Amino acid sequence: MMEKSTVHNAVDGLQQRITEYAVGLAYDTLSADAAHAAKVRVIDTLAALAGGFDGEPCLIARRMAARLPDTDGVTITGTTIKTTPDMAAFVNGTTARYVELNDVYHWPGSAGGHPSDVVMPLLGVAEHARVSGRELIAAVVLAYEIYLRLSDVIGKRPFDCANYACLAVAVASAKLLGLSREQIAAAVSMAVVPNTILRQVRTGHLSMWKAVTAGHAGKAGVFAAMLAREGMNAPYLPFEGKSGWCDHIAGKRFSLDVLGGKGTPFKILDTLIKLRSSCATTISSILAAEKVAPALKSRIGDVERVTVEVYETAKLGMATGEHHWNPDCRETADHSIPYVVAAALMDGTVTPRQFDDAHLKSPDLRALLARIEVVTNDEFTKAYERSPVEHQTRVIVLMRGGERLVGESGGDKGDLSQPKSDAQITEKFLGVTEEFLGPSRALAALDRLFRLEELDSAERIPSDFVRK
Repeated sequence: MMEKSTVHNAVDGLQQRITEYAVGLAYDTLSADAAHAAKVRVIDTLAALAGGFDGEPCLIARRMAARLPDTDGVTITGTTIKTTPDMAAFVNGTTARYVELNDVYHWPGSAGGHPSDVVMPLLGVAEHARVSGRELIAAVVLAYEIYLRLSDVIGKRPFDCANYACLAVAVASAKLLGLSREQIAAAVSMAVVPNTILRQVRTGHLSMWKAVTAGHAGKAGVFAAMLAREGMNAPYLPFEGKSGWCDHIAGKRFSLDVLGGKGTPFKILDTLIKLRSSCATTISSILAAEKVAPALKSRIGDVERVTVEVYETAKLGMATGEHHWNPDCRETADHSIPYVVAAALMDGTVTPRQFDDAHLKSPDLRALLARIEVVTNDEFTKAYERSPVEHQTRVIVLMRGGERLVGESGGDKGDLSQPKSDAQITEKFLGVTEEFLGPSRALAALDRLFRLEELDSAERIPSDFVRK
């Protein structure tokens, strides 16, 4: 009779460091501000999911998951349908990412990213494992810490930041499932070795996969933890082996010498909450354009030229290619400074509605796009490259007849980096979810989420979030 396989693998130093950190982290070891930040990110990510629920890739993902029902599985958030934990991570991660309302990370020298990609997969595992709200909070802080420390130490590389989410989800899922040290180390390996997502997903004209990347990473991370639970034997030396991740993907050997706790601030406190539905690198341009927009009512046709002054990273990433002036889908438009500036000048702001087909095909918006130029401002680049980061932008509108209108953002003029109060988080959440849930249910769900540490079981969260 064949014996059941047991988890065993030779661990390398980095793998062991991540494993030991995960084992030692618990709710009681968190700072109060980190625990609160985790609650806020859960609230914020659920709002983003509600905003993106009807997106085409989200509909496709739900159709696929509906073919894999699992009555003892995990809820597809917004519905009463249950599927396998990894498939739920795919659907819910994709849906929360689609509308570009989830948080973002900008730090000098880092790779950046969207660490909130970890939230929905972990919420599903918490439901599956029937753990408490406190355990979910600790798992979110853990996943953010792994994701963001990797982003800092590795910096810009040709692979996508969703790879960090895959590893972070695997580690935190293993923790939620109550796995042993050996099993957590195996989950790390099975997340790292088979999964490398290339940055091509965010290059040039974009596709649905821009959002799906988050779901794919979450699915792979959850699957790795589930395999470890079942006793799957994992690849040895995933980071530091001869053909390991450090040399062939990260491009260098590194260590995680600093991790949050014991007086060191947790990195979740450094992530930025968005109040606009667009790529973070475009938001300062939206905020600046919004200050000019009131003076342009009924006068858009009189605009002769628009100049947008930005920091270099924004110019290179969001205003250099033909696709930035000719977006053919939402995924490309919300990564285009010319598009979001044109939309903000015409409509006064940018919400998910500014990326619908009517706007994408609007002759008036296209005509305004053609009159927009984006240039680099060296002072703005310096402000972006120091800490704390400032996202400075100036929008200059020249009207026929010579009138000059100017709007500025960044620093004390309004900045993505500014901390968001609970009142702002509440306003954002209710603004997105009241239509999704109805006003009274949205308010009740928000109240419960702000008291997440009091929940005996995270199972209650998906049941609060079924679309009306």
